[in-house]
Amino acid sequence: MAALNVTESLTMAFASLRANKLRTFLTLLGIIIGVLTIIAVVSVIQGLNNYVYTKMAFYGAHDFSVQKFSMIGTSLKDFREQMKRKDITLAERDIIRAHCPSCELVGASVSTSQTVKSGSRSLKDTDVLGVTYLDHEIGAVLELSGGRHLQSTDESNSRAVCVIGADVAEKVFAGLDPVGRWLKVGARDFQVVGVGRAKGKILGFSQDNYIRIPITTFMKAYGSRRSVSVNIHTVSQEALARAQEEVRTALRSWRKRSYNDPDDFSFATSETFIQFYKTATQGVYFAMIAVSSIALLVGGIVIMNIMFVSVSERKKEIGIRMAVGARRRDILWQFLIESAVISGIGGFIGIVLGFLVAKAVSAATSVPSSVEPASVALAMAMSWSIGLFFGIYPANRAARLDPVEALRSEL
Repeated sequence: MAALNVTESLTMAFASLRANKLRTFLTLLGIIIGVLTIIAVVSVIQGLNNYVYTKMAFYGAHDFSVQKFSMIGTSLKDFREQMKRKDITLAERDIIRAHCPSCELVGASVSTSQTVKSGSRSLKDTDVLGVTYLDHEIGAVLELSGGRHLQSTDESNSRAVCVIGADVAEKVFAGLDPVGRWLKVGARDFQVVGVGRAKGKILGFSQDNYIRIPITTFMKAYGSRRSVSVNIHTVSQEALARAQEEVRTALRSWRKRSYNDPDDFSFATSETFIQFYKTATQGVYFAMIAVSSIALLVGGIVIMNIMFVSVSERKKEIGIRMAVGARRRDILWQFLIESAVISGIGGFIGIVLGFLVAKAVSAATSVPSSVEPASVALAMAMSWSIGLFFGIYPANRAARLDPVEALRSEL
């Protein structure tokens, strides 16, 4: 099609849109809502994905843990089977340490929840973590803003000392220097020896509402009949794979598992958390995208109906154009371009509004969002495609009008 005809068709399309402002607005509304919904949903999804990959990797690239339960369960039956597994104990931590040459650091942790208090100030649902003295160097390394980490003598002597999170320091000690002060954890008193650097929140949940105490102290205070998590650091990806096999061999031998028996323990890595996240959210994401696509489909149907109305109203104009030499493909392109212009404008407005809605959701709920250039380009391509697809039939109908019959039409 010649450049002159394209320019003419664009000019006529904009003139038609300006001449019917209310109808144009109603037509745009369908596409705007569809694209707005898709952009908002995809932005939140992309933001969550980026957030999970960068923030929720609780283990380092070369770290893993051995746990009683698998993080990724496939069914209630699997969970019931895992309930029958033996608890992982500190003795097995020692077995792993002795029989895993590829394991550079081997620690252990266990947790419960308690209310902490100092004076008249208290904080509920604080995570109390019993840890070995080197556990802060495994996985997400714990940095301190003051004081010291737990030491080997704290663990060996079961001392009543703790390292607290930034939320505990701020809300319980109210601006005072916590180091050296005493804190009541449940019914027991602990002396604060260190304060963790603030990490912020993940999806609205604080990462700083915790207390770390020696694991031996934890067992005496809250009971030893519970499963621990054995946390392991290696020096490389290759060492990690070797370490997992060495740990598997050591534990299966210690637990007297036969060749045909499955493992009665599970490994967890950063990839495990990411896979758990994907499994938990995949169905929800597909459902959200499907609902958003339906909104865009409705917008396309609205465009087709309005284009049918436009063709019916402009039969005389079409007849005059044909009478002065316009070819059928010129008429076809005129209405196709008009349909594409409508959907393109609606797509652009929808992208802008979708971005604003995604940012508003992030501000209101702490759910992150991210608008990727590829998503914007895809949304524009989809909106134009919707306009062209749903504009084909009305445009073809206009192009097939008989010039004589068209000229007889009333304005």
